[in-house]
Amino acid sequence: MSTTLTTARRVRPGIVALWVVQVLLAASFVMAALPKLTGDPAMVDMFNSVGAGQWLRYVTGTLELAGAIGLLLPRLCGPAAAGLTGLMVGATLTNVILLGASPAIPVAYLLVAAVIVWFRRASIRELARR
Repeated sequence: MSTTLTTARRVRPGIVALWVVQVLLAASFVMAALPKLTGDPAMVDMFNSVGAGQWLRYVTGTLELAGAIGLLLPRLCGPAAAGLTGLMVGATLTNVILLGASPAIPVAYLLVAAVIVWFRRASIRELARR
């Protein structure tokens, strides 16, 4: 006599929603990183206005792309969101202080990343313990 055990995984809507938000934020950061890394003239001009040199454009684009990838990896999604939150604090300050531009987009990204950090705080602490 053979018995088959099946275990049903319970799908939690909150976890699914968090992953959807992470994927959408990752896509947004990829779209923000590519023009910086490919030398889009608008990005070159913007970073010239900042006055720190084009190296900052490459560093920013690389950090955005790395953060986007990290958001898609279960083990790294929390720390990636934390890093992107910090990056968006810098972008917000740069927009307001140096560029005189609206901080709406970096603030929106900052808030979404901060929400991810909040919901991933246990995994961030666990990773920090290791």
